[in-house]
Amino acid sequence: MYVGKAKNLKKRVSSYFAKYIELGPKTQALVSQTKQIKSIIVPSEIEALLLEIKYIKKYKPKYNIRFIDGKNYPLIRIAVKDNYPKVLIARRPEDERSKYFGPFPNANAMRLVLRTIRKIFPFQSVPNHTKKICLYYHLHLCPCPPVFDSSEFKKEYRKTIKHITDFLNGNTKKIIRDLTKERIIFSKNENFEKANEIQNKIIAIELITGPFYRKETDFDIDPNFEEDLREKEISDLKEILNKNNVKVQTLERIECFDISNISGTNATGSMVVFINGQKDGAEYRKFRIRSINTPNDFAMMKEVLSRRMKHEEWLYPDLIIVDGGKGQVSSAVSVLKERNTMIRIIGIAKKEETIITSDFREIILPKDSNALKLIMRIRDETHRFAITYHRKLRSKKFLH
Repeated sequence: MYVGKAKNLKKRVSSYFAKYIELGPKTQALVSQTKQIKSIIVPSEIEALLLEIKYIKKYKPKYNIRFIDGKNYPLIRIAVKDNYPKVLIARRPEDERSKYFGPFPNANAMRLVLRTIRKIFPFQSVPNHTKKICLYYHLHLCPCPPVFDSSEFKKEYRKTIKHITDFLNGNTKKIIRDLTKERIIFSKNENFEKANEIQNKIIAIELITGPFYRKETDFDIDPNFEEDLREKEISDLKEILNKNNVKVQTLERIECFDISNISGTNATGSMVVFINGQKDGAEYRKFRIRSINTPNDFAMMKEVLSRRMKHEEWLYPDLIIVDGGKGQVSSAVSVLKERNTMIRIIGIAKKEETIITSDFREIILPKDSNALKLIMRIRDETHRFAITYHRKLRSKKFLH
């Protein structure tokens, strides 16, 4: 029915039955149908992640909604039939000549696994490696073909790919056994430099597959499914907005806008989209500010909103959030008035995380408010997206 992981299983399972926790409808359904709980103990969080993914793929549990909802979650693809097998990222298992691992719950989890592996077992990460030495070679992360183009290297590299495959399958003990055998052989042949290199890999594997605990504890875990949590956030936000004269029927689609610039230069705007409380990266849009090159966030916000509203082929949102206070909200309101479009608007001012309505009311919510958590998460994602694009433009200007 459901596959999950926890650092402390007792606390995690107990949280589903705690009287002080209000369960959402889907979580309640899971708990009411549960007859038996089985557990497997693994030594590290990264192995727990890999095992969770393996079992979800094997059993396709009803309540692991994120993996069976039709979306394309990220996969790790290893092009094993290539002359130099590549380790790549994919969304669909389209190449029959490749091995696939996943799907992963999100791109961050997948990249964590790849970064971890690559520090121990360097691999090529692009489909068509150039004939030049790449930056990752100098970082000891990429065995470039121009340097290692030999039959001996190909043999060693394929052995590395085999270790990566074993790691992704959760066979870390097998890797350590194989590496230990290699180390013994090198030591007997007095190739101590190579033996030491392999020993360092063994130590690294043991380190990353050993127990690691973050400061937060499982007391902080809410047992509800993410979908239930998002529904609660949306419900609370809807209630608060309606109480404060921001009349909304639904909050299925929320768009948020932010501006990023340094003294007006390389100014950019970002638009992120959340559907039912979950970010939808395919709907994100970025804007390069055209009309102004002096510091004026209000005018920049007006330009971005104006350009967005001209795209009638994009679905209109139920709510617009702007990163900023009364000035940004006023700019956004003026755009909608010019276009005679009725979309609810709020702003979130960084000072005290105050919500500003279109009639300039100030709403201050407690820090633990579900509605505030949703707004802040959307705002933070918009800021991240805007500043990433801004930095990209600055880098291009610097290089030219």
